[in-house]
Amino acid sequence: MIVGIGVDVVDIERFRQQLERTPALVERLFVPAERGLNTRSLAARFAAKEAIAKALGAPVGMNWQHCTIAVDDAGAPSVVVEATVAAAARARGVETWHLSISHDGGLATAMVVAEGRATSAGE
Repeated sequence: MIVGIGVDVVDIERFRQQLERTPALVERLFVPAERGLNTRSLAARFAAKEAIAKALGAPVGMNWQHCTIAVDDAGAPSVVVEATVAAAARARGVETWHLSISHDGGLATAMVVAEGRATSAGE
């Protein structure tokens, strides 16, 4: 059963400018394994994290450090959650994440489907 969906779009140039104005954002938004990526990839991962938050109903208290966007050897993205994000997912009954990310024409886009069993918090 679909527990939640989320989508987000990020203007890559505007995101780059935000990172230049506030360099500490990189450390606040991304885990160490993500921080060395190019701006396009960071924007796509930020869009994915925003989409994940939306799929969870944007609960208060989620820490971006508790959500990683990983890729396998073929380049397919996946969601890895822990601590505050994992707790929010458990509360909504999320068992599986489906993620698609893309960047083209100056935009980064992410779409997330959270799948699992509905709970009283997620119904």
